[in-house]
Order: sequence, then C-alpha cells, then structure tokens
Amino acid sequence: MVLDTGSDIVWLQCAPCKKCYSQSDPVFDPRKSSSYAGIPCDAPICRRLDSPGCNSRKRTCLYQVSYGDGSFTTGDFSTETLTFRRTRVARVAVGCGHDNQGLFVGAAGLLGLGRGKLSFPSQTGRRFNRKFSYCLVDRSASAKPSSMLFGDKAVSRTARFTPLISNPRLDTFYYVELLGISVGGTRVPGITASLFKLDPTGSGGVIVDSGTSVTRLTRPAYVSLRDAFRVGAGNLKRAADFSLFDTCFDLSGKTEVKVPTVVLHFRGADVSLPASNYLIPVDTSGAFCFAFAGTMSGLSIIGNIQQQGFRVVYDLGGSRIGFAPRGCA
Repeated sequence: MVLDTGSDIVWLQCAPCKKCYSQSDPVFDPRKSSSYAGIPCDAPICRRLDSPGCNSRKRTCLYQVSYGDGSFTTGDFSTETLTFRRTRVARVAVGCGHDNQGLFVGAAGLLGLGRGKLSFPSQTGRRFNRKFSYCLVDRSASAKPSSMLFGDKAVSRTARFTPLISNPRLDTFYYVELLGISVGGTRVPGITASLFKLDPTGSGGVIVDSGTSVTRLTRPAYVSLRDAFRVGAGNLKRAADFSLFDTCFDLSGKTEVKVPTVVLHFRGADVSLPASNYLIPVDTSGAFCFAFAGTMSGLSIIGNIQQQGFRVVYDLGGSRIGFAPRGCA
C-alpha cells in the first residue's frame, strides 16, 4: 500500500471491480473474508467521512476520496482486521474500493497516515501510542529496503524535533514551521518565515507529506532558493529544463562534483540535506535537476525526495515531527 501522510482514509481495491487500475498482487475479495464487515449508514464513524454516502439496498456506508493529482477511489466503507508481520489490528475502518483510478502504480491501495480522525494512526492510537516513523531509501541508488515502524520504537534517539502546529480548518495535514533555508552555508535573504505562515483562514503554511515527491515552495520562496543555488552552482554546465524542473545540469562524464549545501531551518531543527536529496538524475545520460519547484498555491509541501535517508518521526502525543539523518540503517 502507498504510505501517505497527506491523507487519512485507509483503502484497498476490492473485487468485484467496477473499475480498477492494475495492481501487482491479487485484488482483495471481501466475500472470502470472515472478519470483513460493512458499516451501517447511521454509525457515527460513517458520519465522520467528508462526503459519506449510503447504499440504500444494504443500508451500509459508502466513501469517496479524491487526491490532489486527480486520482480517486470510491466504494464501501467497512471494517477489517489488518495484520503487519505478526501484529494483528482488529476492526480498522477501511475503504473497499470498487472504482479506483489514478497514479497508484501497482499498489493494492493506500495507508492513510494523516492527522485526521479516520487515519490509521488515529484509529490505532492507543495500540501504537500515536507514534510512527519511516525511512525512505534513495529511489535511484539503493539496494536497502525502506522501512516503517509503529509504536515507541519508532522514535529515533538521534532525531531533531520541530513542533507540529494545527490548522483548525484542515485536520489531515502535518503542519510545521519553516523559518528559512540556507544555501552554501548562508541564509537565503529572500526566504523568511512570513512566506510560510499559516494564516487564520487556514491557508498557507508548510506540511510534511510522504505522498508528494518534489518539495514545492510558495513561488517567491522558490525563486529566491533557486537563484541562490544557481549562483552557488555557477561552475556547473547547465542543461535544458525537464518536466517541472527549471534548474538542470549536465554532469555527464563527471565522477564527482561540488555543489552548494542546502539546509532547511525548521523551528528547533536544522535539517541538512544530502546532495542526492536535491540534485536528482532525470535521465541516464548525466542530466541532473534541482529537485524543488514553485507553487502558486499558498501551501508549501516538504516532499519525499527531500525526506530520503532520514527517519521521519511522527510523534502525535508529543505533537512534534523529527528528522534523524542516516535513519535507514
């Protein structure tokens, strides 16, 4: 399943499919499960959905979720026992999706790890003490597996923590305070905390999201960051823009290059990124791009390319997020 800290609902594709995308494993068939149960339409948990529906024939709850990239899932909202290795978790509310479309590339579904009431960490709060973490290995270079931990052992001793801030209007997202960014050891002058403020109407702010790949910064912050990086990398040969990237380099024929350091300054935690977290290969012939992008929306997102190699710790009881470097070992 896709691990997504930017959404709440846990769901998987279910037979019979009205429309399913192709997945690597067999599609789950609830008719063969003795622990699967529909949720009545009048159950309080059904009313917690953003847009609940009701199957009038069976009087059972229906769900639908759509994502920022246009992907969506819809089907029966139900309960089922989930087993992770040897740990059984009974009666987790999950979506059984009979109509699912989008960019879920082979996965059986999605494990919603957001802060909202229906997410997996919220539903299993007591069991795992409202703590989890993951470490994502470098997608292009690693033979090691990525890993996910639940419970007290998820909290790394070497993590630097930053407080979570809450958005009363949007309970799903993990908001953090980004105060500035340094390039080559110097604070970028155009990047101030005010560009990332969560305003009283609930817009703006910065979230940490495992389900977004490229970090997106509000446009003025991105332009300042990019310009500072271009100056620091002035000795490198430029290459053509690629997809959403406007700062690319031709590193063909080189075995090593010197690039400016990039440090994200969160409240209470400076996160120094390895170069492979911000200069990424986009083809096989030596083109690398600066893996940040601007966004016209006020919401900035710390994506998973920038999280590679860190154990990212979500401690909901302590209302904080931590970053532990070299956390995949």
